[in-house]
Amino acid sequence: MPLEYFIFGAMTFLLTGAQCEVTEVFAEVGSQAVLPCKCSPSYPFIPYIIWSNADRGTVWRKDRNGLQYWGASWSPKAGPQRVRCPHSQFARGDFNLQINNVGEKDGGDYTCRVIHGDQVVEKVVTLRITKVSVSSSLPIWGVGVSISCNVTPWPHGASVRWTLNNSPFVPQTGIASNRGTSENVVREKATERLTGNWTCVVDYKGKERRASAALTVMGVISPSKDDSKVYAAVGSAVTLPCVFSPGLIPSDPVWEKLKPEFLFKPASGPLPASFAPSKPFSPRPNDQSASLKEVEFEDEGRYRCSGIVEGQRLTRNMQLVVAKIHSSIPSKNTGSVTLTCQLTDASEVTDYEWVHVVYDLNGTQSVGSIQKGQTLSVSTVSEEIQGEWACNFYGKHGLLGNVTYHIQLMSGLSGQKPSGVSRNTAALVGLSFLLLVLLLILAQMYKNHQRRKRIFQFPALETIVHTVSNEREERERNQEKK
Repeated sequence: MPLEYFIFGAMTFLLTGAQCEVTEVFAEVGSQAVLPCKCSPSYPFIPYIIWSNADRGTVWRKDRNGLQYWGASWSPKAGPQRVRCPHSQFARGDFNLQINNVGEKDGGDYTCRVIHGDQVVEKVVTLRITKVSVSSSLPIWGVGVSISCNVTPWPHGASVRWTLNNSPFVPQTGIASNRGTSENVVREKATERLTGNWTCVVDYKGKERRASAALTVMGVISPSKDDSKVYAAVGSAVTLPCVFSPGLIPSDPVWEKLKPEFLFKPASGPLPASFAPSKPFSPRPNDQSASLKEVEFEDEGRYRCSGIVEGQRLTRNMQLVVAKIHSSIPSKNTGSVTLTCQLTDASEVTDYEWVHVVYDLNGTQSVGSIQKGQTLSVSTVSEEIQGEWACNFYGKHGLLGNVTYHIQLMSGLSGQKPSGVSRNTAALVGLSFLLLVLLLILAQMYKNHQRRKRIFQFPALETIVHTVSNEREERERNQEKK
């Protein structure tokens, strides 16, 4: 091997027309690097080509007879073939070297020599490998984590900046120094804000090179952040989410309702009567969500779920916002009522919408008029407004929730009597009269029955009464004849 380098070194000095150019190529770990070697396409036949690495010797070469060879550490026998020089480009004078799945050890200086007759073209290419490393790709919430940006070999004068999910990253604990720079290592405590795609942007000689890595913080993934709001209507059921990352099985899960007067150092109070935690032997042990079977307006407030994972207690706070519809006292003059959509916390509400929902005899639902605003004024004597009114409230990202209210006709307020109500009243009066007559008949029958019972207790007296009665009738008939 040393003899080979000596021979080619001597040829470089002895042969005329030697050329030397230097190029820099950046490639991210795991990607494909293309090292350029462009020469004049005026060769009548394939020249002698050799690619070599300053530290690892020959990478690839091709003799004039067409045979190609690989260096010991680049040979297909040593593993998957990562190095090739496409022959289809030779006619155009392109002798580029392709290296697949590059690693940090591939960084360094490469030399391309193209020898044709007494002409030698030599090109030097510096391959710099960029890589973003994370101390733990799945850190537990609350533990320390570091993200570093490395370039091999490091370019003198380069600067580094970070983006997280395509937005500039603003560190909370500062960025540590490494390799003479102050921007290529980030050390933070793992929280949900660190989850996402980290990109290291290397500024060098007016150009930007990038490398990325994904980071997922293990902990409570739903809700994804503290103080998330959960919306529910009075009387409905609601689920308070508390889902840990897949694979995490928390021990000693605890639910608390935080007292509102303790803002900086929360203290827990009693849970609602309808509160139901998750079952101990759930098929999804990472899901510790709880539920309220029937929400009351007083159930609003902040809740906290927690569980122990790898010796530390992970917590998540959330806020239950309860919605209801307040109805004003109906007006006797106009027969109208004002409905107001009320929420215990409307800080995230940007718009209100009232939707009239009507059901026919078959139970089919249809949507009627739609009105905007937090309040709605409706007439309680109009058949057109009876049914269900739903108040939908929206935030910046869409629908937050809704609450419904049922309206029934109240015709007495204005003296009007709809035909349907009149028919019902007449039928009720008729049924009442028939019932009264039936009761009188039953009373008379009972009275006669009781009378006969008293008479049957004295049969001799009944005979005397009949005899006296017959004699009186006989005397009266005789007097009439006279």
